[in-house]
Amino acid sequence: MIPIQKNKMRRKYILICAVFLGLAVVSCNHANKRQPAGSSRTVINAVAVKDSVVVKQVENTAAQVYAKPEVPVLCYHRISEGPKSDYRVSPATFTSHMKMLADSGYHSITPDQLYDFLVFNKNLPEKPVMITFDDSRVEHSEIAAPVMEKYGLRGIFFIMTITYNKKNYMTTDQVNQLAKAGHTIGLHSWDHTMVTKYKEAADWQKQVADPKKKLEGIVGKPVEYWAYPNGVYDHNGAEELSKYFKLSFTLYSKRDSAVPLQTVRRMIVPECTSQGLLKSMHRTFGK
Repeated sequence: MIPIQKNKMRRKYILICAVFLGLAVVSCNHANKRQPAGSSRTVINAVAVKDSVVVKQVENTAAQVYAKPEVPVLCYHRISEGPKSDYRVSPATFTSHMKMLADSGYHSITPDQLYDFLVFNKNLPEKPVMITFDDSRVEHSEIAAPVMEKYGLRGIFFIMTITYNKKNYMTTDQVNQLAKAGHTIGLHSWDHTMVTKYKEAADWQKQVADPKKKLEGIVGKPVEYWAYPNGVYDHNGAEELSKYFKLSFTLYSKRDSAVPLQTVRRMIVPECTSQGLLKSMHRTFGK
């Protein structure tokens, strides 16, 4: 009788365990049904978002930006045969300039890279240089861009929007193609009126806001950079432009220490030898 009793107890114990195991499985199934699909990923993402907020970079102050070393920024206008001028280089000269930069180890950078360096202390490639173009001339698309691309360089083209589709100037399709090829498109006002002459809200609308919006429609992306007509600015104009652009570029004018992001210096490139350009870069920017 004792063995039989033990067997009955064993079977009863096994039955109880099976019941509890079944209840546990049912409970888990219900929990899984209540839990949204992908909930584990949601938790991970939430942590990632939280972490990204914690490590959010702090922007440099104006004083810190101003104290940063200047990067060489070149400015070309005409690229054509003709009388010697500070605003014109021949196609052969331009080609020799681009070859010299590439052979000398320079890396063309975008305004985005320069902005991140100035504001967030991000690294730039060794020997950085920016290559910019003013006034929307057709040779910028037909001559300059192909030469730069041949040497692995990219440029920034500042568009004067009154010139769209006019003789000797770029078409809207050419502007769009430059953007697609990895070049940066910036604004150079509507009709080259200097910022110092923008006195009314209507002036800013005509020269900045409306052209910016139209240009963004052409390239399909934000236009975040500006080049001052004639390179001329004043403090009030620079402050106002900070509402529209991440960076604004002058020519040889002294930077404004209160708004250094809106007064980035460039040097005009004239007809000169490659070595002459290199010496001018060292003299102007110290590198």
